[in-house]
Amino acid sequence: MVILSTKELNKKQLALFDQKKFALIHADFIKIKWLKFVGNKINECLIFTSKNAVKSVLKSKNIEALKDKDCFCVGEKTKKLLETNGFHVIRHEKDANTLAETICEKYFQKTFTFFSGNLRKEILPKKLLDKKIRLEEITTYKTILQPKRIVLETAAILFFSPSAVESFLEKNTIQNQVCFCIGNTTAQSLEKNSTSIATDKIIIANEPSVESVIEEVIHYYNS
Repeated sequence: MVILSTKELNKKQLALFDQKKFALIHADFIKIKWLKFVGNKINECLIFTSKNAVKSVLKSKNIEALKDKDCFCVGEKTKKLLETNGFHVIRHEKDANTLAETICEKYFQKTFTFFSGNLRKEILPKKLLDKKIRLEEITTYKTILQPKRIVLETAAILFFSPSAVESFLEKNTIQNQVCFCIGNTTAQSLEKNSTSIATDKIIIANEPSVESVIEEVIHYYNS
């Protein structure tokens, strides 16, 4: 059985697959370019919806001043990366929509700076601005598509971002493959951009992590 991952996996992640059962193709369908940014006017709290935003901020010259701020983020891995580097995370959620709802309900009196990528979705900023919550946004990285034509027939495809979905579909189509997604926004991008895929062929991971996506693959084919 051939499985395609639209992200290059590390040795530990590859080891999770049964090599006798799965033949794996893995390659990066996107790449990240870090952007220089000025962070002189930062609000009370910081928002991160991806590890890439955290990695970019860690390169900032003002990093120590930023560590005094309370953080809100998406995903356990993003939370761990922030805390490992001395940040204080007071709330994390599984996706941007849930985080936005939490902020609007419980933290609407605070002000926020959102560190994001150039292709970020409108979900979070729109919800906060609709509630008149003060939000400044700083673009800290750029996502560049790296589409590749896949010739081999695959049984399943692993997607880790809406950008990877877009990149894959530039040179490929989805036939009858099962698609495993890291989160709801990635799944929604798949539904929006590929009319040929059936809803029951889209599997969403329980947690927004690479390992959780792999766990879903193993469970699906072992059940």
